[in-house]
Amino acid sequence: MAIKVRDYEVRLTRNKEERKQVRQLRYEVFVKEEGANPTDEQRELGEEFDDYDKYAEYMAVFHNGKIVGTYRIIDKKAADKMGGFYTETEFNISKIKNASDNIAEMSRACVAPAYRENALVMRMLWAGLSEYVLRRRIALLFGVASFVGQKPVESAQAISYLYYNHLSPLRLRARVIPENFADGADPKMARMNILPRAFVDEDMAKKQMTPLIKGYLRMGATFGQGVFIDKPFNTYDVFVMMQSKNMDAAYQKHFYGRENALEHLDVKPRPFKTLAKIMLLPITGSLSVLGTFFEFLLREDAADAEYIQDNTPEQEEQ
Repeated sequence: MAIKVRDYEVRLTRNKEERKQVRQLRYEVFVKEEGANPTDEQRELGEEFDDYDKYAEYMAVFHNGKIVGTYRIIDKKAADKMGGFYTETEFNISKIKNASDNIAEMSRACVAPAYRENALVMRMLWAGLSEYVLRRRIALLFGVASFVGQKPVESAQAISYLYYNHLSPLRLRARVIPENFADGADPKMARMNILPRAFVDEDMAKKQMTPLIKGYLRMGATFGQGVFIDKPFNTYDVFVMMQSKNMDAAYQKHFYGRENALEHLDVKPRPFKTLAKIMLLPITGSLSVLGTFFEFLLREDAADAEYIQDNTPEQEEQ
């Protein structure tokens, strides 16, 4: 389904040309702006990509036909074809993979510089991603959220705050893999408790957070343990996970009519330390169910929104 708000539209990309536009936007943001190190092929093409793009899907916001915001989505089926998720190069996510097949990874989120003051683009990306999650019955959504640079100490308040207040439950907690750091990156920098708890100030922490991380927190996300130093990409990353059951109570009340509407979407321990499948909220009458959800995300722009059902063709490979 596509969602339109005036001359903006959010949907999955449909062809090679649109996918190329996504990778060009990523090059502009991650390489030219944030200092990621491109390969010779990436530099020649002016596109940012890796092996995981071959089977990934791209959620994109279009403005007058131009892609101005994007998320990369990799579901379990695509990950199986690629031998795993991108996140697994940085974090051990075995507990999440054992929990359910209804999982998906979100990554490479970016918005064109000229559109960052326009909060509509990010809200539309969230609306598109939310529609994808509900329609595909995704129970757990996860990925990494990045700070630009190589020194986690510069975000010590933010990272320590996440450690003391928002770690994922042990049964689903991802853990950083310091052994995968590039040469020259100190494994000791993987620690999240950079500051003692008494030194952590919530206001200072939130000032250090990226808008994306603050958005995840508002939605009720939790975080894995550890920081990954990604030298080639010039970032340090934290692991983020969203479980439907733990969506913020105020959001649940707004979307579904009561604060504990998603309480049944839990992960119960199995015998022998395995995890039960997550029960999924049945989605029927999708537009009527999702309409309220989109109204909340789009806020004052919701009156201009159009919801267009379509039969999106199969994604083409890179």
